[in-house]
Amino acid sequence: MICVSKPPRDGTPWLVELVISCVASPCTISRMRKLWVFVIVLGLAVNAWAESKHTAPELIALAQAHSPALSAAITASFEAKDLKEGTAWVGLGAQFFFAIESSSAPALVIDDGAAMPMQSVAGSQLWYAEAQVAPVARLHQFHFVVNGASFGGRLDMPAFGPMSYLQPGVPSGKLTEKIVHTSRIYDGMKSEYWIYVPAQYDPRTPAAVMVFQDGGGYTSRDGNNPTLNVIDNLIAQKKIPVMICVFINPGDIADAPGTPTYKFVKAYSDKWGRTLKDSMRSTLYDTVSDRYARFLRDEILADVGAKYNLRKDGYSRAITGLSSGGICSFNAAWQMPEYFSRVISWIGSFTSIQWKEDAASPDGGQDYPEKILREPKRNLRVWVQDGANDMENQKYGSWPMANIRMANSLKTRDYDFHFSFGKGTHNSGQGAAEFPEEMMWLWRDYDAAKTEQPFTADPAEKDKPNFRVEINSRNAE
Repeated sequence: MICVSKPPRDGTPWLVELVISCVASPCTISRMRKLWVFVIVLGLAVNAWAESKHTAPELIALAQAHSPALSAAITASFEAKDLKEGTAWVGLGAQFFFAIESSSAPALVIDDGAAMPMQSVAGSQLWYAEAQVAPVARLHQFHFVVNGASFGGRLDMPAFGPMSYLQPGVPSGKLTEKIVHTSRIYDGMKSEYWIYVPAQYDPRTPAAVMVFQDGGGYTSRDGNNPTLNVIDNLIAQKKIPVMICVFINPGDIADAPGTPTYKFVKAYSDKWGRTLKDSMRSTLYDTVSDRYARFLRDEILADVGAKYNLRKDGYSRAITGLSSGGICSFNAAWQMPEYFSRVISWIGSFTSIQWKEDAASPDGGQDYPEKILREPKRNLRVWVQDGANDMENQKYGSWPMANIRMANSLKTRDYDFHFSFGKGTHNSGQGAAEFPEEMMWLWRDYDAAKTEQPFTADPAEKDKPNFRVEINSRNAE
């Protein structure tokens, strides 16, 4: 038996570590047998490495070494469809690697920069380029130029900053196994959620709380939303308080036929041609009422609070989500500001998705800009994010225009808010890239000795004009 340690993912040098582990193995076999085992293991390792996905630094290292393994590494790292359509890229910090399959020599354009020639991979129609993308912690875009015409590319290319990667010496918290909850407020709906407990949590000291809608999408450290890394880093730096995080997915009503909630969701599903599960998500997230906020307060957080020592004051509670989860988060805070006072909304769906579907809650998401202007002011701190290329929906309205209206209404009423408007689509890229900044802004000046604080607008905001738009989506005639 050959005992080897798990190879690191910092490039090809891990093969050297594998070789050393094999040859230096304490197992009592002859040197010749060790050598044969080494050859076999090395061959298997090389094949496995070539067939696995690679990071940007790994691909860059292969390219700079003119390695014959580059072609196989590129095809293993990217989908064939992405290579053909010009949407293949991978990044780590500021280091980015781009690849495309083309019969003609392509060039790469990042943001509004100059076109950069790409290098060919010998014996194939693959081309590649490596680039340093700046600034980090921001969203970028790219496209290719083939035969003089723009081709492929993406508008949503986040360059993550240092706080999105777990820093050396920073302790990691623990994510629980998936928990399934059966709701009373939603008549038997089943919800999945996870609890994240930071390493600094002390059961003797009540912790702040943050709830993430569509929570399963935030739980991978190596995914598109490296939220856990950000939380660990910022807690360690004391930029945010020690907090228990709840990552909750939309519920499923399929196992509760005949209940009022099931009947409502099924009717909505049939009317709009959406799946039952998607319709349940919309019912939870897009409805303008206090029902979902009560569900969080009286069911989910009550259960979490039975296991962990949680702060009860709204000053110490935050909530976030994207798309319908964005309006859901704002709605929960609007309905219960004494329970949630800090909000981050990515690409929020402040549109008419659930407008008048339920006679008991006739308002729709499109009403929130007017509600902010006309209804009593809540004590909230709100980060709103969207992109100019967010989707337009003929049924429900314009996401970018809705978020601009939200920002202007918050400004008019002197709310403590920040509006981050980029060029992205209906995508988490910008929000995820900016997440460390968002969290530091959201929790700035937090004092664990307090249970409340009047949130006031930044004085510098008062002298700034409202957010304005110009038509740039149509060619001038």
